[in-house]
Amino acid sequence: MMTIMEYHNPVLLNASVDGLNIKPDGVYVDVTFGGGGHSKEILKRLGPNGKLFAFDQDEDALANALDDDRFVLINENFRYIKRFLRFHNIKSVDGILADLGVSSHQFDVAERGFSTRFDAGLDMRMSQKNELDAYKVVNEYDAANLARVFLDFGELKNAPALARTIIEAREGYPIKNTERLKFILGRYLPAHKSNKILAQIYQAIRIEVNQEMDVLREFLEQSLEILNPGGRLSVISYHSLEDRLVKRYIKNGMFEGEPERDFFGNFSVPFKTIGKLIVPDNVEIKINNRARSAKLRIAEKI
Repeated sequence: MMTIMEYHNPVLLNASVDGLNIKPDGVYVDVTFGGGGHSKEILKRLGPNGKLFAFDQDEDALANALDDDRFVLINENFRYIKRFLRFHNIKSVDGILADLGVSSHQFDVAERGFSTRFDAGLDMRMSQKNELDAYKVVNEYDAANLARVFLDFGELKNAPALARTIIEAREGYPIKNTERLKFILGRYLPAHKSNKILAQIYQAIRIEVNQEMDVLREFLEQSLEILNPGGRLSVISYHSLEDRLVKRYIKNGMFEGEPERDFFGNFSVPFKTIGKLIVPDNVEIKINNRARSAKLRIAEKI
């Protein structure tokens, strides 16, 4: 098990927790517990009758559970937020915080296969309970599905070529580790931007393995259901796919189409946006490199 020190600094800590506008006796949820940084800050602001529930599907995070009677850590994917809160007799809450993406810890544990820095088996599962892993995506998906993954989740215009190259290479014997995957795709990784393209390739496979976009959609819809009127949603995203979904849902209460107009011709939307988009300053980015692409959006349920 890992210690809390190995989880690094929580991103946009004060801004994201400030955004929850915490009431001392309120009920709050941190759906991405990780090293517990955001949760500890929330607990600091809660009174003795407040309550905090945290979710993390990664078993490594359980080592960081906080010893506090007001705190409950749930070892599940936050796509099931409504179900597991009901298990604890909680039907509505005053605020929800989500710090999306991969934790610094997951990137730093080489064998998890998340980082482009290390050679590792093709895994990329955020929960070891998942049946689908990166090995299956790379070795078992057909050309159309592989191309879909690279195009939709990596926004790579040469997605069909990447897919064909992988399929040709795996005919000899399976692609078992990240170094071989890099070698196979070497022709698409020019030196001046190899890190960027490789990051997009890894991101695409990781999102597919963990169903991250489906999870985010389900989470946002359930958040709207369980937030009390005046309750806050504070979401940190790390790439444009996530941020577009969050922005659109906060603005319209839906992922596609336009909201209906009321009798007076005004759009009927469930949230109001609180403040402007928040990004880390240079000081935070220097301390915590993971923060460089972070975007924080805050909304209040109407």
